Amino acid sequence: MRKSISLISVVLLIEIAALVTTPRTLAQSKPKPTSEAAIRAVLDAQAAAWNRGDVEGYMNGYDRSPNTEFVGADSITRGWQDVLDRYKKKYDTREKMGTLTFSDIEITMLSRDTALVLGRWRLKRASDEPHGTFTLLFRKRKAGWRIVHDHSSSA
Repeated sequence: MRKSISLISVVLLIEIAALVTTPRTLAQSKPKPTSEAAIRAVLDAQAAAWNRGDVEGYMNGYDRSPNTEFVGADSITRGWQDVLDRYKKKYDTREKMGTLTFSDIEITMLSRDTALVLGRWRLKRASDEPHGTFTLLFRKRKAGWRIVHDHSSSA
């Protein structure tokens, strides 16, 4: 009789442990809708600023830190100001800026304050349509979700 009570106790403890830990595990693996929506809002605001010709407004999506990184072509640019200067030099006219769109956005929450974002970018200009892919690392800061690392490539 004691063995069966012991066995029942063990089974009940395992079931209770499974019930207690399962919701937490599921919650950790699914992105919070508010985080994903906030990250998408940053990308939407960046595209809108770009399409107004507002490079500094576009840069509001990046963390204003000396540790912010942009990797593209064959260069690595570090620091928010240096990334801004790079954009201003490369896109110094509205014609060069064109119209920016983002597509195929995939957001993976790595933790409560870190997300990995994959997607595609396209510039529509009078004479061409450069495009490519990007990987962004977002961190939640006091100012909200911001890009701390951007690796963009051209097709």
